[in-house]
Amino acid sequence: MNILVHHDVTPTYKLLVHHDGTRTQKKIPLQSSTLPSLLPIDHKFNHFGQRPPRKSVIAMAHDEPNKACRVAVIGAGAAGLVAARELNREGHQIVLFERTDHVAGIWVYDPHEETDPLGLDTARTVVHSSMYLSLRTNLPREVMGFMDYPFKVVEGRDCRRFPGHKEVALYLQDFAAEFGLLRFIRFKTEVEYVGRDPKNENQWIVRSNAQKRDVVEEVYDAVVVCNGHYTQPRVAEIPGIDKWPGKQIHSHNYRVPAPFQGQVVIVIGNAASGEDISKDLSSVAKAVHLSARSITEFNMREEIAGPGNISLHPMIEYVCEDGAVRFQDGCSIIADTIIHCTGYSYHFPFLETEGIVSVNDMCVEPLYQHVFPPVLAPSLSFVGLPWKVIPFPLCELQSRWIAKTLSRKAHLPSEHDMIEAVRNFYVQNEAAGQPKHYTHNIGHCQVTATFPALSL
Repeated sequence: MNILVHHDVTPTYKLLVHHDGTRTQKKIPLQSSTLPSLLPIDHKFNHFGQRPPRKSVIAMAHDEPNKACRVAVIGAGAAGLVAARELNREGHQIVLFERTDHVAGIWVYDPHEETDPLGLDTARTVVHSSMYLSLRTNLPREVMGFMDYPFKVVEGRDCRRFPGHKEVALYLQDFAAEFGLLRFIRFKTEVEYVGRDPKNENQWIVRSNAQKRDVVEEVYDAVVVCNGHYTQPRVAEIPGIDKWPGKQIHSHNYRVPAPFQGQVVIVIGNAASGEDISKDLSSVAKAVHLSARSITEFNMREEIAGPGNISLHPMIEYVCEDGAVRFQDGCSIIADTIIHCTGYSYHFPFLETEGIVSVNDMCVEPLYQHVFPPVLAPSLSFVGLPWKVIPFPLCELQSRWIAKTLSRKAHLPSEHDMIEAVRNFYVQNEAAGQPKHYTHNIGHCQVTATFPALSL
């Protein structure tokens, strides 16, 4: 196992750990990518964001404009690719970490399923993609693309207005090639740890593992988290499920309808994936029962217009040992399989912020404008957390804001003002009756939402 450590502009060594336990240290040439600290401040934060008086980050931004930073970007999906593009445009030095051997993230179809079909076992073999074979976009290509790189029809490929997942993956591969992003990517490299450098709390230690073999530990001025939020399944809580004899899977592990031939299948959730998978199953299943919190007139019209073996139900009340599933309307059926189309949790197993950033009830908090933790801004940021959005342009705007903030062309409010803004946002959500797990749902306001990047 090899461990590589970079600290500012000090000599760099490669520590070789041999199979017999002996260690040798080899001096290697200094990396040109090792840059001075972005924010050379020697104070310490506590968990509440309190600190001794100091010169503000905003004031420093005016003192040192156009600062170049060494930035770690985690994930080479749509968010990571556009983050790398924007950071590169601002002159920052980038390393883009990608655990697989390809770009495009979840848009690359993988026929394999995880060893735990519900995705709850932490020791399971993780499959990154959540794509099923028949999946098509539910947004037209006119709004799917990045703002300066339209999602155009390519001759000889999928020309549909709502293309399949393969066409989206190809578009992202084209994007990476067009802007020369492949040179920044470390493929088959998983980030195991991200935490503040004890020698300089305005920098970050990033430990990564290349092909499960070489462990590398480096210091970065900033970290941009772009690992997506479609790999850690959430499942419905159903009374009696421990003794129910049928099979359960999460939609994350659904690929094709063939395994459900002749079965009675219950699909929980009537969002895009629930309705999509129900229709996909209807071609082979004996019956499909779609269970949802709310059944609207639109749903009923869809049921009538769609296949005749799809039925709509309210939520499951409980299940029984004899295979029966009882719904809240009193209806009961014997089912073979339950598919949970119940969404995903935000998951950052590599990130250690000493409690400053946490995930609670599907809310990553506290974040200013869903991007910056006030206490750690601008050196830590997140791209692509909001949902029910037009994702690629959103990620592009967020990435531009981050890149220009790090180069000090854009300026964040003071830490105090960001904390107050986050607090007011939570108060407004609560007053509007919006549950906490809807914090990052901005579907109702994405058209009118403003981002500083729009004016940059």
